[in-house]
Amino acid sequence: MTQFFHIHSENPQQRLLRQAAEIIHSGGIVALPTDSSYALVCHLDDKPAVDRLRRIRGVDEKHHLTLLCRDLSDIATYARVDNRQYRLLKAATPGPYTFILEATREVPRRLSHPSRKTIGLRVPDHAIAQALLEQLGQPLLCTTLILPEGDTPLNDPEEIRDALQKRVELVIDGGGCSLLPTTVVDLTGESSVVLREGRGDVSLFA
Repeated sequence: MTQFFHIHSENPQQRLLRQAAEIIHSGGIVALPTDSSYALVCHLDDKPAVDRLRRIRGVDEKHHLTLLCRDLSDIATYARVDNRQYRLLKAATPGPYTFILEATREVPRRLSHPSRKTIGLRVPDHAIAQALLEQLGQPLLCTTLILPEGDTPLNDPEEIRDALQKRVELVIDGGGCSLLPTTVVDLTGESSVVLREGRGDVSLFA
């Protein structure tokens, strides 16, 4: 049975956030709003939940999943960040960007890119996502909520509930989101490379 929580987009109710965190700790998958589009999230260290997340999205292990982080200190735990990268991250976070960086040993090997040892990370500028991350005390594994039969993110919470009934444990209704995914920027080389232009302004990386 999929639960459905109405959570205020600016002042999230702590009681509901605690329940959402418990669902995630118990192996559940949650659909929640972000500063780009809706996303599917699960516990970082729960392999069965991660495998289920990939099946819902219709992607294999070669597809980058993203760590949803609270702040730059979270990013620095899971990725190697030099001074140049840090300046760019500080200018662009929180915001609708996903950054590809070299993964540290803190990242489970099955989550990093199989050939490049990289990981995607982002810091969302959205009160619900930030409050849930604060409640959990650690990053979440996430992916844009695009179903295999579609090519754009789902945006309507009621539609998400209908589409994912019995496939996810919780849908958080925090109102509508953008239909654009994050802008993806590869910071692993000597210069920044925009891999996907989304909601985030790419001029920061020109």
